[in-house]
Amino acid sequence: MVIEPMTTADEAVVTEQLQRRPRGVVGVAYRCPAGHPGVVATLPRLADGTPFPTTFYLTCPRAVAACSTLEASGLMTELSERLAAEPELAVAYAQAHRAYLTAREAIAADTVGPVPEIAEVSAGGMPARVKCLHALLGHALAAGPGVNPIGDLTLALIRDRWPFPCRAGG
Repeated sequence: MVIEPMTTADEAVVTEQLQRRPRGVVGVAYRCPAGHPGVVATLPRLADGTPFPTTFYLTCPRAVAACSTLEASGLMTELSERLAAEPELAVAYAQAHRAYLTAREAIAADTVGPVPEIAEVSAGGMPARVKCLHALLGHALAAGPGVNPIGDLTLALIRDRWPFPCRAGG
């Protein structure tokens, strides 16, 4: 996984996407085909000392809206039920949890050091349930295909239903 340094131009785009200045950003973890930041990597401890477990923060407004729509449809419950019923999916999701923690630990080692308060907490409900499609999609986009099965499924559903990734604009 490659995390690119965030430029001044990237920060301006992310600020517009979020409608606020981003906090604790290490760099850009995913860009859409148009080159805009879509996921930023964040520090596991913010400047004010707050632990922050969401390492891969989804910023693309289209992806955020699409995830919100999927969440409102009840998809998270359905996916959590699939985890209970499909052992292979559960194993792959547990591996995604470990991959997430490994990526965050690498960021911490290079920046803020260990953050014991969130040592076994990843994001999105991993490894036992599906809680936040935004976080899972952010991880899938940052890590690439095959790392987070629920994030990959979310991406497939978004591509089928929404114009994502964007082709122009942020």
